[in-house]
Amino acid sequence: MKQSRLFSSESVTSGHPDKVCDQISDAILDAALEQDPKTRAAVETLTTTDRVIVAGEATTTADLDIEQIVRDTVARIGYTEPGVGFDAETLQVQPMIDQQSPDIAQSVDRSFEMREESSEDKLSAQGAGDQGLMFGFACTDTPELMPLPIAAAHELARSLEKVRRTQMPQLRPDGKTQVSVRFEQKRPVSIETVLVSTQHSEDISLEEIREGVSQLVIKPVMDRLGESFDTSSTNLLINPSGRFVVGGPAGDTGVTGRKIIVDTYGGFSRHGGGAFSGKDASKVDRSASYAMRWIAKNVVAAGLATHCEVQVSYAIGRAEPVGLYVDTFGTGVVPDAELQRVIGEVFDLRPAAIIRDLHLTEPIFEPTAAYGHFGRDEFTWEQTDRVDELKSALA
Repeated sequence: MKQSRLFSSESVTSGHPDKVCDQISDAILDAALEQDPKTRAAVETLTTTDRVIVAGEATTTADLDIEQIVRDTVARIGYTEPGVGFDAETLQVQPMIDQQSPDIAQSVDRSFEMREESSEDKLSAQGAGDQGLMFGFACTDTPELMPLPIAAAHELARSLEKVRRTQMPQLRPDGKTQVSVRFEQKRPVSIETVLVSTQHSEDISLEEIREGVSQLVIKPVMDRLGESFDTSSTNLLINPSGRFVVGGPAGDTGVTGRKIIVDTYGGFSRHGGGAFSGKDASKVDRSASYAMRWIAKNVVAAGLATHCEVQVSYAIGRAEPVGLYVDTFGTGVVPDAELQRVIGEVFDLRPAAIIRDLHLTEPIFEPTAAYGHFGRDEFTWEQTDRVDELKSALA
């Protein structure tokens, strides 16, 4: 008997309050890295009605105009309309950034291996910026090797933003999408429900919103997905609340790092708990999560499994991981223990090596802060450059 189940994932637009915060935090990080690639930062942003508070720690030689970065980011997102509670020109900006703790800095700059094991390996000189566990995942559901529910939700959210900017100016920046997919025997077969909620101005009716979103936002995405999955009976829910005029930070407080499931795999894979935005790559919450996606994607791209989840764990101040775990959910062509051994040979998971291999001292992070950190070819951790090495190591 076929097992038939529904799985749902959500995405949000760049104007969602939490995503506004993520983009501000990463814009500040990028501005610092552009001037000083050795920047260490953990930038947290809070937004509410007509106010942005930026707090955290940063050790950098960069000269940053925090207020201007905030206003430029908010304007780019689209909050430029006076009188709606959040406007790039008139909002208040309150910076509160201090230096990184010297205790953390010394453990990262001189790793456990250097301090207590007298290691002279340069890649072992940098310790992990914190303890923690990170996951990566890939599967064959989509060409980008992402789970279908989150891939479809992101595509709809990007479509909503594009339509808002080009064809329906009455829509405002805040919005959410959700996609429910039917799976049979672990394979996606149909799109069951699509939910889109969009902020809007007073001068557009609910009927106009539903017609425009249905035809301009959802239909092009469903037409594409319909080439591979059944979309003939997809149920559409558009602004089911009926009214969504007050939105963005004026309607709901935003905080950096509060959309970690949207950022990763839509709940389809596990999450270690750490957020990404505003953190430089010495924080393994970010860099090791990228490395785990890189590994999982290479495993699946190599044909070694149809589903692969990888976990790594670190101790603060130590370069070498303290744990590595691989699960192919019974889809691997070799035992998971053998695949784990090969991964350890092919990939160097010391923080300095990850930063080197994925070019994580470059100002590349603001684009990650909306529409997911994974499944987008422009990022270095999406490259499948270790496929041949993995295959050779198993030969």
